[in-house]
Amino acid sequence: MPDAPVIDSADPASFPHSVLAERHPALIRKVRDAFPYGPEQHRALDALLKSAVEGVIEPLDGDAWWEAWGVDEYAGRSWFEVPFLWSESYFYRRLLRAVGYFGPGPWQGVDPFRPFKLAELDTPQAAEEIAALDRLDGLPAEEQLLALLHGSLWGNRADLGFRIQAGDEKSATPELVADDSESLWPLLTGGALVVVADNAGRELIPDLLLADRLLRHERVERAVLHLKPYPYYVSDATTADVVDAVRHLVAVEAPVGRSLWSALSDGRLTLRAHAFSCGPLPYAAMPDDLRAEFAAADLTIMKGDLNYRRLVGDRLWPPTTPFATPTAYFPGPVAALRTLKSEVITGLDERTEPALVAAEGQGWRTSGTHALIQVRP
Repeated sequence: MPDAPVIDSADPASFPHSVLAERHPALIRKVRDAFPYGPEQHRALDALLKSAVEGVIEPLDGDAWWEAWGVDEYAGRSWFEVPFLWSESYFYRRLLRAVGYFGPGPWQGVDPFRPFKLAELDTPQAAEEIAALDRLDGLPAEEQLLALLHGSLWGNRADLGFRIQAGDEKSATPELVADDSESLWPLLTGGALVVVADNAGRELIPDLLLADRLLRHERVERAVLHLKPYPYYVSDATTADVVDAVRHLVAVEAPVGRSLWSALSDGRLTLRAHAFSCGPLPYAAMPDDLRAEFAAADLTIMKGDLNYRRLVGDRLWPPTTPFATPTAYFPGPVAALRTLKSEVITGLDERTEPALVAAEGQGWRTSGTHALIQVRP
C-alpha cells in the first residue's frame, strides 16, 4: 500500500491542533457543568484540562486495552506530538476516567454526554424528519431507499434526503464530492448487512430508518449495528442510545418504532459493541474476531467521519488516491457514508479538489458542508 504522512497536531495553525487546544478544553468545561459532580471529579477534570493543553501522555494503570494500544509507547510525549487519532481517543478515555465512569463508585456507568444526546431527540427538527416518513411512503421502493441513504449520509441534515424525488438527486445533494451509490445497491441482495454506527440522537434515527426499510423490503435478511461499548467522541452511539432512539420513535407513535422493536426482538436487527470500536488505531489493525465478523457480511457500511479516518487511515493521502487502495486490507465489500469533518480524503476526481480549494480554501475538508458515498465491492 502506498504510504502517506500520519496526521498529528504539532502545527499550531492546523485543524488537529485546534481540536486539542480549543475543542477539548471547552468540552471538559461543558461536561463539568452538565452534572453535579463532586470534588473528586472536579479535581480530576481540572487536572485533565491542564494536562491536555500543557502536559504529556501518562500511562493508564491497569488498563489492558490501552497497554495494547500503545499508551506506554507514547508516555512522556506531548499530546500534540503523537498521532492525532491516537491523542483524540486517549483524551476521551481520560475524560471518562476523570468523571468516574469506569468506577467503582456512584458515577460508574453514567454517560457524561447523555444530556446532549437526549436533547437532540426532542426538537422540532427531529419531529419534522419523523413526520416526513409519511411522505416517503408514497414513493416507489427504490426512491425510498435512496432518500433514506442520503438521510443516513447527512445525519442531522437528514431533511435533505427526504426531499429527493425522481430525477432530482442532483439538486438535493449538491455538496457530494464523491458518489458511488450506484455501486452500493447491487451489494444488497438479501444477505447480511453490517452498519458501523456513528452518532447518537437525531443522527442515529436515519441509520435505524434505513436498516428498517432494507429489512422490510427484503434487500437484506439481517442487519448488525456496531456501536461503541462506552461513551466516545461526545455523540457516538452506544446501546443505550439505540434504546433511547427506538423508545422515542415508539413514544411519538411512529410505526417504524414498533417495526424496529420487533426486528431487535426477533434477531433480524442485532447489536454489537466491540472494544476495538473505541480504540485509537485504524481498522487495518483490527483483531481477528472483528475481522471475521466483517468478512461474513455481504456489505459493511462505515458511517461518519471518525469511522472513515479509521477505515482509510488517518493520513494525508493525495485526494486522488483511489478509495480501493487504503481499503484493500478490508475483509469484504465496504462502503463509507461520511460528512467531511476532518482533513482525510481519498477517491476524488482530479478536477474536484482544485474546484473546492478555489471556492473555499482548505476549509472544505472540515466544515461538515460536504459529504461522500464511496464503495469498494
